[in-house]
Amino acid sequence: MNATALGGSRPNMTKRADGRSLRSCLRMVSAGLAILLVAVLLDGPATLCFADDGPKPDPSGTATGDKTSAVDAAGNPFVVPEPTDKAAPDYAANKKAFDEYKAQAAKEPLAVKLADSVGHVRVGTNFAWTLNTGYLVLFMQAGFALLTCGLVRKKNAAHLMMLNFAAYVFAFLAYYAVGYAFQFGAVAINAAPTNLGGVPTLNKFLIGSGQWGFVGGKGFFLVGPAYDVSSNVLTLFEVVFMETAGYIIVGAICERITFWAFLLCELFIGAILYPISGCWTWGGGWLSQVGSTLNLGHGYVDFAGSSVVHAVGGFCAMALAIILGPRLGKYGPGGKIRVFPAHNIVYVVTGTFLLLFGWMGFNPGSTLGATDLRISVVAVNTNLAAVAGSAAAMLIWYFAFGKPDITMACNGMLAGLVAVTAPCAFISPTSATVIGVLAGSLVCGGVLFNERVLKIDDPCGAISVHGYCGWLGAVCVGIFADGAYGAGWNGVGATAYLGHVGQGVTGLLHGDTRQFLCQLMGATLYAVWAFGATYVVFSVVNKVRSMRVAPEVEEEGLDVPEFGMPGYPEDAVAPAPY
Repeated sequence: MNATALGGSRPNMTKRADGRSLRSCLRMVSAGLAILLVAVLLDGPATLCFADDGPKPDPSGTATGDKTSAVDAAGNPFVVPEPTDKAAPDYAANKKAFDEYKAQAAKEPLAVKLADSVGHVRVGTNFAWTLNTGYLVLFMQAGFALLTCGLVRKKNAAHLMMLNFAAYVFAFLAYYAVGYAFQFGAVAINAAPTNLGGVPTLNKFLIGSGQWGFVGGKGFFLVGPAYDVSSNVLTLFEVVFMETAGYIIVGAICERITFWAFLLCELFIGAILYPISGCWTWGGGWLSQVGSTLNLGHGYVDFAGSSVVHAVGGFCAMALAIILGPRLGKYGPGGKIRVFPAHNIVYVVTGTFLLLFGWMGFNPGSTLGATDLRISVVAVNTNLAAVAGSAAAMLIWYFAFGKPDITMACNGMLAGLVAVTAPCAFISPTSATVIGVLAGSLVCGGVLFNERVLKIDDPCGAISVHGYCGWLGAVCVGIFADGAYGAGWNGVGATAYLGHVGQGVTGLLHGDTRQFLCQLMGATLYAVWAFGATYVVFSVVNKVRSMRVAPEVEEEGLDVPEFGMPGYPEDAVAPAPY
């Protein structure tokens, strides 16, 4: 049975639009192939270019992890570094410690060789942990697909699945080409992931320098300095975080966006929007360093991405939803709201639990090492915030409308997860529960505010779950962090902080006003960046060519007109008489 038989007749205008869309897609594919060809041609020259430029990459993994990677449980290194600043007040003591280490190492060379093995095994253990938690985060794609598909109308089920699938494919290619370099091309300067061997080859900003870096400058197409085992572990783990930002927009712009426009959105997120702002906090960029440069606490802190990932995706989705406008029939005469019910609650609940499962990689995995035993606290905090958020949303809806709504209960769970993602390593279980309740409450209010006041049509509640609660989570670091973890974070307070040895990231409730101000500033900056950059870029795109499908396509459902295949083909088949 052909597409016309399944979906009915389609006007000539739609056919012409389909032809133009096909030509546009072919041009995009051709451009992509050209980029890949350039990458292949640059592979050899790039490797040669960086051959003598700083540390050598280790693509075989034989030189990564040695005695310099061996540390005790408190993080004290086996190797004592040689002091270089003779003007430092503790130079004499440090020089004495170094001389004693050298003398002892000369007497016991076997101990030094053993330390090489210990350091290699430590890094290898952390490689395994980081890769496996990355696989968990990757599996979240199945959760996003089921959740968003279940929340929309039946006629758009295949459309939702195709968007989720294409998001992974095209955003990954964009991140591979330039996004990873923009985000982590200078990570070795201020934020070296020591649990993974430090990635010393990624040590150059494209824009900025020192503590005022804005965009990374090494690692394009994963060649040269990025063709390294440590760098590739980081790539795998970080690309699935970027993909999460890419999936978030699906829930807010579905049921009305054309496929070509969606691909442009994903390329934009993977290449520009997410990696540039990600560099500011996770790539050693300027925002992470304001603790040293502007005396703002430990600098901006976001442990696993409430703002770096979720707020960026959520506020990007908000801008796109405004540009596209509400779905046909969403608002009737006088602005009366029409509710489009979810078509498959089983998908919604299953997808939510898959996301909860994947979040066990998202948050604990952000230690980048199983040797950081804080992972147990992170895991418990993550689960507590999830159930507290779900309970809050469920009860609020029950008391407000007389019956609990399972879709809001699921969104409440996701809201709790999003909000605890930034502070999960720095807070107690009690604080995690409070944060979950706050997020579950905020997501309920956010959904109603968007729908009734702002008139933004967000079919899956993605803006509230990820945008608003992502902002909340980053601010919560500045409120609830108790100082038990993160000593020396972003190079601040390595020996003592707030007068206490070993004091880590600390929030307002525990005496650090500056950290709260820093978090408030940084979280708001991420929201403004994601919304503003997206709105400017895609307002122009939409003026050049409409990003929205034709009204008759939207009425019919996007499955067949946009993708040629219905999600439920049996609905269109008339049963044969017996």
